[in-house]
Amino acid sequence: MLSVIILTYNEAANLPTCLASLQSLNAEIFVVDSGSSDNTIEIATQAGCQVFSHPFENHAKQINWAIENLPISTPWIMRLDADERLTPELVDELKTTLPQTPKQITGYQVKRRVFFMGRWIRHGGYYPTWLLRVWRTGLGTCEQRWMDEHIILSQGEVANLKYDIIDENQKGLTFWTDKHNRYADREVKDLLGVMIDEQDDLLNTNHFSQAGQRRWVKKNLYGRSPLFLRAFLYFLMRYIIGLGFLDGMQGLIFHFLQGFWYRFLVDAKIYDLKKSKR
Repeated sequence: MLSVIILTYNEAANLPTCLASLQSLNAEIFVVDSGSSDNTIEIATQAGCQVFSHPFENHAKQINWAIENLPISTPWIMRLDADERLTPELVDELKTTLPQTPKQITGYQVKRRVFFMGRWIRHGGYYPTWLLRVWRTGLGTCEQRWMDEHIILSQGEVANLKYDIIDENQKGLTFWTDKHNRYADREVKDLLGVMIDEQDDLLNTNHFSQAGQRRWVKKNLYGRSPLFLRAFLYFLMRYIIGLGFLDGMQGLIFHFLQGFWYRFLVDAKIYDLKKSKR
């Protein structure tokens, strides 16, 4: 009924928890690895996954390669990151809902529940975050963007599932900050309008899309605001107006790093880039 695609690169710390959450789903699990040097592949193989290797260019191209080349024979596909896991309630919901889905429904959005330093980040506008993660085979592709790429359906309607995916990376804070430094380089390209393969923004669907709304705000409000000032304002909106302070000490660290430091770093990289071109 369902195939799950997981992209990996040195995910030995996260993959066992991810795969354990899928055990009772009875799904075909495909792991697409891009050159791991740890025992990611061994973990996936021992868990009964079908493992494939493909060089990594960017996240969107890797997902689309998987969609187009994996031997998927099930009517539904799900995309899952290695540091994510399904709640037991979502597993049960998928098993009962997918076989009964009307033909006009071709995709499902799920809520992502982010954990940071062991704490669920509930506030600051971070929950619920709706993501289209389940779609009918042959009808979904990933838009080519540097950041925040989403699955786009060629036809049909989107419905919402009730239960959550949990996002909890087990690699520690140093990995998290290093990752966001790399994300910042991609974010610069995204904010400056550098396209991949000259592809337009495809997130324009006929259903309510939280992702579409957030992208509009990012492009038309945040993207047009003064460098550096917007990082301060964004953090204040998340931490004060969005009640991020209710997430405790872990929330302070998360909202400051993700909502201010990261955004300030992006602006610093943009400033440096523009300065070097003068």
